[in-house]
Amino acid sequence: MIKVYNRQTGEYEIEKVAGAGVLNYLYETRSGRAGLELLVKRKLVSSLSGIYFDSRFSTKRIRGFVDSFGIDLSLCEQKTEEFKSFNEFFIRKLRPEARVFDKNPQLLLCPGDGRLKAWKDIDVKRLIQIKGSFYSLQELIGDETLASEYSGGVCLLLRLAPVDYHRFHFVDGGACNESRKIRGSYYSVNPIALKTVASVFCRNKREYSIFDSENFGRMLYIEVGATSVGSIVQTYHPGETMVRGDEKGYFKFGGSTMLLFLKKGRAVIDDDILEQTKMGYETRVLAGETIGQKKGKNPS
Repeated sequence: MIKVYNRQTGEYEIEKVAGAGVLNYLYETRSGRAGLELLVKRKLVSSLSGIYFDSRFSTKRIRGFVDSFGIDLSLCEQKTEEFKSFNEFFIRKLRPEARVFDKNPQLLLCPGDGRLKAWKDIDVKRLIQIKGSFYSLQELIGDETLASEYSGGVCLLLRLAPVDYHRFHFVDGGACNESRKIRGSYYSVNPIALKTVASVFCRNKREYSIFDSENFGRMLYIEVGATSVGSIVQTYHPGETMVRGDEKGYFKFGGSTMLLFLKKGRAVIDDDILEQTKMGYETRVLAGETIGQKKGKNPS
């Protein structure tokens, strides 16, 4: 059972997990874990899954998925019958008014829909996966010098469940360099899996890029793939000037994770998010939602 904090109601909700039975079997039983290591975590399984979800045969899965998870299709740019595959539905674009990015430069906004955890004054050599389980930023990106720049800063971890809107955005104006790809496995990033597999984010396929933002300095974006995620697709053009809310990319089918790092003294995260993280809970958020405030005057 996964409890997520709803900051609008001030109450906790039980997350309805897509494929919960399969996840429990794979990560919480001996035979399941054996199959996970031998087959499920490997690229072939996710690639085959991706081929199916890109095919026209997968469209029959859309209506059942929408009904099971109560997805509001009125927010989409396309009508249900216009999607030519399940993946086309999965990476659906929303109407501009569905996710509004405030232009106030003092506000730190969320890059995507999902479940958010946040930490301040971070130790980059000891980042938290779950209580009692840690990994390092150097291990995550393979660059000790770059990792050290974020010592004492802020770490945002946004988990996108399969039911979420799967496009992610720039939280400020600025320019982003080319994304660097790191090969890896395809473990689930659901909390069920995080309890079992150490350093999941460092073991999975991932990409990272540096975003020189106008108001929050040099930010580090990291996208992590997971089981059944055929691709992490970057849609921005490296070096071009972006405006707040511009699309950075999207994940194809499956649960996924984004991490966003800010340097020390650049932002103050909202207290309710920090408090829920301390208690071990994620906070439900949407792209463009305010999650903090700017701190400091001279980004670098």
